Amino acid sequence: MKAYLFLALAIAAELFGTSMLKASGGFTKLYPSLGTLLGFGVAFYSLSLSLQHIPLGVAYAIWSGVGTAVTAVVGIVVWKETASLATVAGILLIVAGVIVLNLKGGAHG
Repeated sequence: MKAYLFLALAIAAELFGTSMLKASGGFTKLYPSLGTLLGFGVAFYSLSLSLQHIPLGVAYAIWSGVGTAVTAVVGIVVWKETASLATVAGILLIVAGVIVLNLKGGAHG
């Protein structure tokens, strides 16, 4: 269970880092740039801790899949990026893929 808390922290830190990356303006703004580095540093460290108990493929699929799906939603809600039917379908497919990986039984190895 602790491994999934580290994975959740990795996802949250990656979301923060990615949002700061957008705000950094191509690393031209100091504080968002530092936020990007901090977010991704915490994300990778937390992901590495989760890998002590979660198989690599499953952990990475969850981390990248949930991160991608939620980042797309953040882009739409916070950054006012346009959403389309394809965007919604893609997000749903990512979520479905993460669910399938967890149902296959290897997620708790």
